Amino acid sequence: MQPPTENDRSEVDGHIRIRREEASGLDIRFHHLPAVEPPTDWVGVEEFVSRFVELHADHVKAAISALTCPVAAVVLDLFGTTLLDVCRELDVPAYVYFTANAASFALMLHLPALHEEVTAEFEDMEGMVYLPGLPPVPPSSFPLPVMDKKNPNYTWFVYHGRRFMEADGIIINTASVLEQSVLAAIADGRCTHEVPAPTVYPVGPVLSLSMSSPAEQPHECVRWLDAQPAASVVFLCFGSGGFSTATQAHETAHGLERSGHRFLWVLRGPPVAGTQQPSDANIRELLPEGFLDRTKGKGLVWPTKAPQKEILAHAAVGGFVTHAGWNSILESLWYGVPMVPWPLYAEQHFNAFTVVAYMGPAVAMEVDRKRNNFVHASELERAVKALMDSDSGDGRKAREKASEMKAACRKAVEEGGSSYSALGRLSEDIRKGAVRSSQ
Repeated sequence: MQPPTENDRSEVDGHIRIRREEASGLDIRFHHLPAVEPPTDWVGVEEFVSRFVELHADHVKAAISALTCPVAAVVLDLFGTTLLDVCRELDVPAYVYFTANAASFALMLHLPALHEEVTAEFEDMEGMVYLPGLPPVPPSSFPLPVMDKKNPNYTWFVYHGRRFMEADGIIINTASVLEQSVLAAIADGRCTHEVPAPTVYPVGPVLSLSMSSPAEQPHECVRWLDAQPAASVVFLCFGSGGFSTATQAHETAHGLERSGHRFLWVLRGPPVAGTQQPSDANIRELLPEGFLDRTKGKGLVWPTKAPQKEILAHAAVGGFVTHAGWNSILESLWYGVPMVPWPLYAEQHFNAFTVVAYMGPAVAMEVDRKRNNFVHASELERAVKALMDSDSGDGRKAREKASEMKAACRKAVEEGGSSYSALGRLSEDIRKGAVRSSQ
């Protein structure tokens, strides 16, 4: 599907991964659908994406119908369930690839039932929400699109949750050992009022682990880490959309300085007018006076994009303050780095809850959701000390869990591992479906 703006189109056309796959020699082909007029009266990104995908139904049907070879299956994005109608019309098996965690899938699967059971806004509830397979969930930890039932984003979340049940299978970017009780609750029908859910294939962690080639000069952040003691640095990075205002940057700086720990902080500034992505930080404008001088040698503030995977892989990194995007959580677990979640948007508050209260390789930090996810210096100081101090019980537990999950993630994708086997079952089920649909 062609992106809706010229800037987005040029970015996708030049995307290095697309060019790399096209040149790989593997039989991977990209079919570019005709452009459609995007919605203009949308409220949030989840609504926009869902409606944008829906507008492509006729083009998708034509593209599948025009293929000269039999179609074994269609794999849809989690916001693409409107296209299940096309798959049924063409009698082609359909799978959903859910790129977040199993806990988020269980929530969306259970959301239609919750919608009927809870008439008020979730944040106005007294007590906890009970989701099968998870500890009791505070409503304040629900994903952003679920927090306002009058918002079209919420309506679309409920819609997709219902339509997941029509898929032939659900592919999830998780490993079974990471979310065993949640996956069991889905399989047992506890998320869907005892109605059997589609087969789930936990095939993760699905990560792009390519690093700089040995011939390349190491990144400046990596060179700085080379000079630091093992497991001594707390790494702060907030994904492609995370940025700081001057007020928040001051609080973060004071918290890091008072924690006494070494740090590598990827600091991005607010988007410039007319753009959506964070800007390279103007450090002199964002940071307190004298902060860089006082922390020289002990901390590095990096004002633009940084190689997150290479940093997490470095022996000097002992903790990760993260926006709690699922991909970043998986990368942290892959390298055995314990976390402090600082969620910002989308499903990140729910991820933060699951990684602390359910999975365990993280230390909690109080984030003021009603103040645009503001964190006070004293709270960041406390959380960093809890994560990094050698005598911290919470930190020790998080480090032990992170180390266990590092081994479990790597075992899962090895030959014979749970995710390797799940991918094999998926391949076999798709093959069987293709045979049936061609008869």
